[in-house]
Amino acid sequence: MKKKPFVTGPWPKLQRHWDIRAACNFIGGGTGTGLLLAAAAAAAAGQTFAPALAAGLCFIACGLTMVLLEIGRPWRAFNVFFHPQTSWMTREGVVALPLFGCGGLALLIHWAGGPGQVVAGLTGLAALTACGFLYCQARILRAAKGIPAWREETLTPFLLSSGLTEGFGILAGLAAIGLAPSWAPLAALGLGLLRLAAWQNYGKGLSARGVPAASMAAIQNIGPAFLIVGHGLAALLLATSVPWPGLAALSAIGGLLLAAAGWWAKQTIVMKAAVTRGLSIPRTPVRGSGTSRLVNKPNWETEAA
Repeated sequence: MKKKPFVTGPWPKLQRHWDIRAACNFIGGGTGTGLLLAAAAAAAAGQTFAPALAAGLCFIACGLTMVLLEIGRPWRAFNVFFHPQTSWMTREGVVALPLFGCGGLALLIHWAGGPGQVVAGLTGLAALTACGFLYCQARILRAAKGIPAWREETLTPFLLSSGLTEGFGILAGLAAIGLAPSWAPLAALGLGLLRLAAWQNYGKGLSARGVPAASMAAIQNIGPAFLIVGHGLAALLLATSVPWPGLAALSAIGGLLLAAAGWWAKQTIVMKAAVTRGLSIPRTPVRGSGTSRLVNKPNWETEAA
C-alpha cells in the first residue's frame, strides 16, 4: 500500500521524522548523565563507583547508536561535527568525545589499580561534560520552533531534572545489590520530587502559551499514572527502604519506577505530543471598508500565540 504523503495544510499534524530511536537518545543521554554524576560523587568520597560509571557510559552510547540507526546513510553521521556555531546536535556530538574519553580512561585506570585521585578526577570531568551533553540534548528540542510542545521553555528544566532522576533511579537499583552507595535511594527520592515540580511547570507553560489540542491530550493522558505510579508509589518504596536497609528490593523497584516514568514521559513528548503548529493567520484580511478581526488557531488548546 502506497504511503500517504505528509501534508501540513492548515491543521496541526503529528511529525513523522523522529520515532522511538530518537526518543531512546534522549532516554539514554539523560539516564547516563545521572549515573555519571552519581559515579563522580561516589568516587570523590572513596565509595563504589565503577558500576555506575560503566552503566552511564553504556546508556549514553546506546542512545547515540539508536540515532545512528535512524540515519538513512550512516556515513553521513560525521557531518554532525561541522556546524557547532548553529546546531545543538553538533554540540552534543562534540561534547560526547571528551565524555567517553575521560569516562573510559577512568575505568581503565581503575581496573588497572591506578591512583584513586586520578580516577576520581577523570570521573569528575566525565560527569561535567555529561552535564553539557544533557543540556545540549534539551536544547535540541527547544530549537524545533515548528512544534509547540518542544519549543516550550519549561521543557528544558524538565528534561534536565528527569535525566538526573532516571540515573539516580537506576543507581538505587544498583545499591540494592551492593554495587552503589547506600545514599542512592534518598538521592533518587529528592530528585524525583524535583522532577515532579518541573513536570507540573511544563504543563502550566503549555497551557499558558498555547499548544495544539492533540499535544495537550497526549501530555494529560499520561499525567495520572506518571504522578501516582511513577512518583507516588516510587517515593513510598524508596522512603520505606531508607530506614530499613534490609528491604533493598523495595529500593530497586522504586528506583526503576522513577526511571521508567521519565522514559515514558520522554517517549510521549518526542513521539505523541510532537504536533506541528499548523498554518493560520492572526487576523482576517480586509477588503474595501471591512474590519479585520482576530482568528483562532485551528485545533489549538488555547488561543495563545
